[in-house]
Amino acid sequence: MGRSSNYSNQMYQQLQEIMRRLDSVEQDLKKEKREHKEDVERLEKLIVEKDKKIEVLTKDNERLKRILNNNSSNSSLPPSTDKKTASANTYNTRTKSGKKAGGQVGHHGITLTKKEVQEKLSSGRFQHRIETIGVESDTYITKYVLDLEIVPTIREIRIYATEDGTMLLPKEYQSEVTYGSTIKALAVDLYSEGVMSNERISNFLNALSGNEFSLSAGSIYHFCRSFQEKSKESLQQIEEELLNKATVCTDATVVTVNGKQAYIRNSSCNTAVLYHAMEQKSIEALNKIPFLKKFAGTLEHDHETALYHYGTGHGECNVHALRYLKKNTEETGHLWSEKMSRLLCEMNERRKEYQRKSSYFTKEEIKTYKERYQELIQKGREENKDTKGRIAKEEETKLLNRLENYQENHLLFLKDFSVPFENNLSERDLRKCKNRQKMSGGFRKQSGNEMYCSIMSIIETCKRKQMHVIEQIQKIFEGTPAIF
Repeated sequence: MGRSSNYSNQMYQQLQEIMRRLDSVEQDLKKEKREHKEDVERLEKLIVEKDKKIEVLTKDNERLKRILNNNSSNSSLPPSTDKKTASANTYNTRTKSGKKAGGQVGHHGITLTKKEVQEKLSSGRFQHRIETIGVESDTYITKYVLDLEIVPTIREIRIYATEDGTMLLPKEYQSEVTYGSTIKALAVDLYSEGVMSNERISNFLNALSGNEFSLSAGSIYHFCRSFQEKSKESLQQIEEELLNKATVCTDATVVTVNGKQAYIRNSSCNTAVLYHAMEQKSIEALNKIPFLKKFAGTLEHDHETALYHYGTGHGECNVHALRYLKKNTEETGHLWSEKMSRLLCEMNERRKEYQRKSSYFTKEEIKTYKERYQELIQKGREENKDTKGRIAKEEETKLLNRLENYQENHLLFLKDFSVPFENNLSERDLRKCKNRQKMSGGFRKQSGNEMYCSIMSIIETCKRKQMHVIEQIQKIFEGTPAIF
């Protein structure tokens, strides 16, 4: 009995020991399971984070590829940013015409002929001096040499008293010695068109006089500032001329003022151009331009939605649309954008034919073109569903939305022949301002930007009207408006 009781006790103790071990093992297993679960959760979290990083890097890689593939033919980048792999004159959307290099049939040449020189002599605007070579006789050959003679001149102004003994001094002769309108006009032109610094202009004009003058950089600045003040009436005449136009092209370019970004905006037509200095590109800044607030015609621009607050009509630049369509074709391989480019070019060529014949599109033709335009947009919507790449898909959607929402503005050139197919006129006018930004690095003050815009408005309008630029600048200095 005692032996049986001891055995039972031993068995019970062994069972308890086994159960304790099982509990311990179970606790260890739970602990390991918990640790494994934490490891799995940590790994899952790492995988999610890695996936996010991969997604971000993939999108960034797509974005960088798009930037690297941008050039002047498929984006708004200027030709100067293009990689110099193409041959000369093959930038933007230019294609080889098959014509021979050089002047084309029908183009007006600029080489002076003997007849033209003889007409200039008879006008009396040229000094005529005859020089001879060889022994004089009744038979000779005539050759003409056009040149400039630069002779420093001093005009002595004698001012006498009036009948009552009063000595009236004109404002321009308050100083004992002043500089004349020719020197001032040259300084203004060299500052604006020549993109020369005030110091270099003064050095050049001093050298031109045989170092007889004593012009300083400050004198040049004073001439330009004085010209700005005297040109207000001429600028008002330019504005009035633009206000009377049915369509005006406008665009803006970036310049630097005291190291900060600012802008120059232009308003252009075939006979005049007006430049405006802007600190920003906002509606508030546009409201400070009197011309835009007064203009009641059509504005041609590069899809600047802020400009839709001005004027009564708006034309969209189709050259910009062609660049974006080309970019879309390169990225997606879709046919709709290539066909849309061909359609826009076809419409433009047809319009040129009508312009040559002094004819217009019929309502049926315009309706047919609009239907083809809409069909291509719908085809683009379908192709967009399968577009690969998030950015490419988004950009294609934006392009389709723009072409659809602003269809009337893109196709306005079909109805109104005063509206150009593109905004190239405005962009060409801004190229001069961009050259100044590149060469001089911008302006020190906003007032300098405003002064430059006033001067360039006068000069470029004179050129467009085929007026003598220096002569017209002289007239403004002498108190006569240049633009008539």
